[in-house]
Amino acid sequence: MLTHPVDVVEWMFPRLPRSAGRARIRFIRQAFEWEVPVDSAETGLVLLSELVTNACRHARSQRDRMIGVRVLLPTDSLLRIEVSDANASLPTLRHATLDDESGRGLGLVASLSTSWGAHLRGEGYIGKTVWCELALPTPANPHG
Repeated sequence: MLTHPVDVVEWMFPRLPRSAGRARIRFIRQAFEWEVPVDSAETGLVLLSELVTNACRHARSQRDRMIGVRVLLPTDSLLRIEVSDANASLPTLRHATLDDESGRGLGLVASLSTSWGAHLRGEGYIGKTVWCELALPTPANPHG
């Protein structure tokens, strides 16, 4: 069982399309540092990308509002990704048809992650946090 405190990193990004790519770069570096198994890191990369992209595209808030990203390793066998934005509208899972050009992001998150959800942010904060968790098949080693 885990003998160290929760490992966590946090980043802030502008609500712009390029932020998803920047978040991916930081995530993959962190996953490498934590020695997250490669397949899990690749899945986490897709999950993070979907959540950040959704926040950039759908968070109807002022353009100068930032997107917060937290990546946590609460245990050596669980990876958690959280993306917060300034919009209080909680996302809903859509069932896109073959002809739909969008609407598959949360379905992808739901199918690739162990669990996912969304909640309004705590007192003193505006907006929501959308999160997902990914069980790791082999333990990560955040402290080398």
